[in-house]
Amino acid sequence: MLANIRAHSLMVTRVAAVLLQELADCQKSQRAQPEANLVLAGALLHDIAKTQCLDSRCNHAQEGGDICLELGFPEVAEVVLEHVILSEFSPKRYADGLFLAKELVYYADKRVRHEEIVSLEERLEYILERYGKNNAVRHNLIRENFSQCQQLESFLFSPLTMQPDDLKRVVGHHDPLAREL
Repeated sequence: MLANIRAHSLMVTRVAAVLLQELADCQKSQRAQPEANLVLAGALLHDIAKTQCLDSRCNHAQEGGDICLELGFPEVAEVVLEHVILSEFSPKRYADGLFLAKELVYYADKRVRHEEIVSLEERLEYILERYGKNNAVRHNLIRENFSQCQQLESFLFSPLTMQPDDLKRVVGHHDPLAREL
């Protein structure tokens, strides 16, 4: 894994860990929350195949999921596979304050450009420029995906005491890897 991809993955892990902790601290979310180790493993490994796919232009989410499956980690494989696009969007479940590991990693990844926490709007502009290839169909698909992510953000933060704009400040004081995984 290239150093810049590793740095990105570490920051995504920090964002996902803060969200997980905030949800756990929230009274409304005391029900079943994603397993912390699954969130952290999925965040750390979400771009495991990114380096190898840079030259071959393979689908890094699919390739990464396949790697995790081959190694015997099907739960992590699902998180890695869906970090770009969620296969299921569940507003009813989100309204109940219930989120899966793959949704936290998906959202965290959308908030990190390289290794910097940015707004969804900033990340969208970067993704459109980098992957949109001046293709109207691609642009529409990317925008639809980010529209879902914006809705997810609204559900994620509605029970929390922090807001999306607070994420950069809060993550700066949090190191999820300082504890045992």
